[in-house]
Amino acid sequence: MDDQPNPLSLPPEAPPRRRADRPDIQVPPSPSRFPDLDEEEHRAPPPGRPPPRRRGLLRYLILLLVVLALILWLVFRSGPQAPQTGRFQSGGPMPVGTATVAKGDMPVTLSGLGTVTPLAMVTVKTQINGQLVEVAFKEGQMVNKGDFLAQIDPRPYQVALQQAEAQLAKDQAALKNAQVDLQRYKTLVAQNSIARQTLDTQAATVQQQTAVVQADQAQIDTQKLNLTYCRIVAPVTGRVGLRQVDPGNYVQTSDANGIVVITQLQPISVIFTLPEDKLPAVARRVRQGATLNATAFDRSGTVKLDTGRLETIDNQIDTTTGTVKLRAFFDNADQALYPNQFVNIQLLVDTLKGADLVPNAAVQRGAPGTFVYVVKPDETVAAQPVTLGSGDDQRIVVTKGLEPGQIVVVDGADRLKDGAKVRVTRSAAPAAAQPQSQGEDGTAAPSPAPAAAQPGAPANPPQRPEGQRRRRGAE
Repeated sequence: MDDQPNPLSLPPEAPPRRRADRPDIQVPPSPSRFPDLDEEEHRAPPPGRPPPRRRGLLRYLILLLVVLALILWLVFRSGPQAPQTGRFQSGGPMPVGTATVAKGDMPVTLSGLGTVTPLAMVTVKTQINGQLVEVAFKEGQMVNKGDFLAQIDPRPYQVALQQAEAQLAKDQAALKNAQVDLQRYKTLVAQNSIARQTLDTQAATVQQQTAVVQADQAQIDTQKLNLTYCRIVAPVTGRVGLRQVDPGNYVQTSDANGIVVITQLQPISVIFTLPEDKLPAVARRVRQGATLNATAFDRSGTVKLDTGRLETIDNQIDTTTGTVKLRAFFDNADQALYPNQFVNIQLLVDTLKGADLVPNAAVQRGAPGTFVYVVKPDETVAAQPVTLGSGDDQRIVVTKGLEPGQIVVVDGADRLKDGAKVRVTRSAAPAAAQPQSQGEDGTAAPSPAPAAAQPGAPANPPQRPEGQRRRRGAE
């Protein structure tokens, strides 16, 4: 091994040579040719090692074999795939939820926004001027008509009454004297002792005194009325509001706020509006003598407040809004309605008996108009155009296009088309059999629509997600 030359070592330096023509001049030896270290073809490969080009081909061959092995591994690992049947997949039957068309009664209701308006709201004011000496009510209490509320100092009016009574006594005495003189003059005129003119003058004096006595009596009545006004009583039955003035203040008839406000709460009314297009149906029922029930809900439309009846319809339509005002009366037994409260009114106009009902979710809208997907016995669906009638938040009446007993799709219809294959995963109760909360008068109230199973049908087992089913099939 030591005898082998090092390819990187320099060759031995050649001795200088002399020129043939001039032996005294030495010429430096010519540089030896060094192999290019960057060119592998000038280097001899060590023994037992393949050439560089063969090594590159070998690396490419190994890489190609690795890629082919990876592709084959992926192909054989995937294996036969289970059929894709999920709702959002393109192949296989589509899972859908269904409901049955059934006969039932559909209440025809009209909804409107209303404001609670009391039948009587009175601002209690003083009718005379004086000092407020007593307040007999508590804020927020219920009072009946005629209950004592407040007292104004009556002493000035009692003194004025006594003066009027004294003046009446004086004028009554003068009237009696004039009447006695009139009787004497009549006797003297009959005896032709005095002139007729004296009798007539005395008769006029009696009439004047009579008028003075009447005026005094009126003054007495006025003072007695003032004493009555000093005792303030409730003019209506209702609830007392906040006190506007405290005892000790001098109250006057010109005070704008008054003493207190009393609002009648039982019964109470609600003024609500309906579009003018809905007025003919309501007016027709009112002319027929029907009592239309009205149900009041809170602003969200979920909490039922009270049930009443339609009382009257306004005599004109508002031209700015195109609506008409209606007033409904409510007993308000639990005082759930407060004045100036905004409520939603549902007016029951009529009830359709034996109508074909389907859930609102079954109705689709597209190029053909309104239609539903009907499930056929071969588990395919057909787009069936329908004509709709009245409805509510849960159900709607189908006047044309369906028959009772047909099965319609209520869930998963967004991925269907005419003739698509389906698989029923959940069946809702018939539309007419869905529970619906009602008021005391039968008025339908908004309620959630639970997806209950059909009576007598076995409960469906919980469905495993599509991804789990595919993985299980692959295993």
